[in-house]
This record gives sequence, C-alpha cells and structure tokens, in this order.
Amino acid sequence: MAEVDRLTQQEETVYHIKPGRQGTLLEVKDFCLWYGSSQALFNVNMVIEKGLVTALIGPSGCGKSTLLRSINRMNDLIDGLSINGEILLNGTDINSPGIDVIALRKSMGMVFQKPNPFPMSIADNVTYPLKVDGIRDKNVLAETVETALKDSALWDEVKDRLSDNALGLSGGQQQRLCIARAIAGNPDVLLMDEPCSALDPVATGKIEDLIYQLRGQYTILIVTHNMQQAARVSDNTALMYLGSLIEYGETPTIFTNPKVQKTTDYVTGRFG
Repeated sequence: MAEVDRLTQQEETVYHIKPGRQGTLLEVKDFCLWYGSSQALFNVNMVIEKGLVTALIGPSGCGKSTLLRSINRMNDLIDGLSINGEILLNGTDINSPGIDVIALRKSMGMVFQKPNPFPMSIADNVTYPLKVDGIRDKNVLAETVETALKDSALWDEVKDRLSDNALGLSGGQQQRLCIARAIAGNPDVLLMDEPCSALDPVATGKIEDLIYQLRGQYTILIVTHNMQQAARVSDNTALMYLGSLIEYGETPTIFTNPKVQKTTDYVTGRFG
C-alpha cells in the first residue's frame, strides 16, 4: 500500500518555478538514493536558485535531510549507500569521477540541528576553516573573524571576548557562531539541517532574522519541520513525502495556493 501511495504521489509532482529565474546554482536531476536495498529518494528533480532561500519541508523520514546531505556528499560516509541521477553545482555533477570531495564540502557551509562549536576560543572557531587551508596571515584571520561575526549578527555580543571559550556562549549564540564558521570560507551554498530545533523561541527568532539577512549573499537550503518558519524565511519551498518531491514552488504559492492535495493537507496540519 505504501508503495502504491508513493507512486501515486510521484505522478502528481507539480512545479511552479521556472528554471533559472534568478540563475541556477544547483540542479537535482532524476536523483535516487538507496541505503542497501532500501530506497530513500525517488527521482527527485529540482532547481535551487542562486542567492535565494529554499526550504525543504515534509513529515519525519520523508527524505529532507537525506537530500540535503547528498548535496555535500556527507552520505558517502554511510556503508551500503548507492545513488543514481545527478546533482549539478554550476553545471558540474558533484558525483562525477575525479571530483575533489574535500574541496566540494569546503564550498558548502553546513549547520546542524544542535550547535556544535569546537572547544576552543570564539575567534579560533571562526578561523578554523581558514587555518585548515593553511592561512596564517594574522590580518586576514582578524578581518575574517570580524566580517563573519558581523554577518552572523554576533559581533556586538562577543567582540570584547573573542579569546573566551566558545562553549561558554548560550545555545543561540553558539548556533550563530556555527553559522559564522560556516560562512567564513565564503561558500557557494549554505546548508542548514533544522538549525533552530534545539533553540528557544527568542534564539530561533534571531536565527530566522539572520537567515533572511543572508539571502542574496548566499544560496541557502534549509530543512525545517516548522512550516511557519519556512513561510517566514524562504523564497521557495519544496514538500517531500515518502522520498519523493510532491510540490515545489514559490513559498507564498505553496502555503496559500498549492495545486496538490497532499500539499494542502500537510500545510493545513491534516497530517505530518
């Protein structure tokens, strides 16, 4: 029954976005993924527009995080994983032979559900990606710290204690620090996997404000269970269900005038 349901949903996928409207940075083409013999993603097709915020929504286990982690190839670390189809970054398939996976991941900042600052100073957290690349120029490092912390709306709160251990920050500050660390290397894409799920409402509001401010500077792809959050911060929204993309379009359309009944049911709280 679940298989029949999945196939039915796949047939009714609806797209409201014309490819390249804002310039295409990422394109997912007929992408499938298996964990061993269990298929988790089914023929996903979507265009991620440059400089915009795209939200992935859907019930738990629908494939949102699996798709997100496929974009920086974090899923490569899982035994028994296999894929079919393409994920194109600026026209190049990220899964092609010869792709430098380390360089690929450096081009994609990643922010996880729970803040994960390193047990070192605030400044060292921000400059860690640069130091890994061998950058030691103190002026460059200092400028990066200030720029990244300003861009992550944290500078005014920590500028007088940059040498303090980052673990002493509040949860919301830690998450903004992780965003600063993610953007310090000037990535092409900023991937966020439920970045507010472990935060209180006040901290969540600050992260949402930050995401909105970063649009244009970065192409952001965010997984969220919070539909109100998706409506507030994203330009485009994709609904996933049972490993398939059900409907994808501009956020106001998805939330106020969806064309697929499953989308209507989900955004109105009838399931999920």
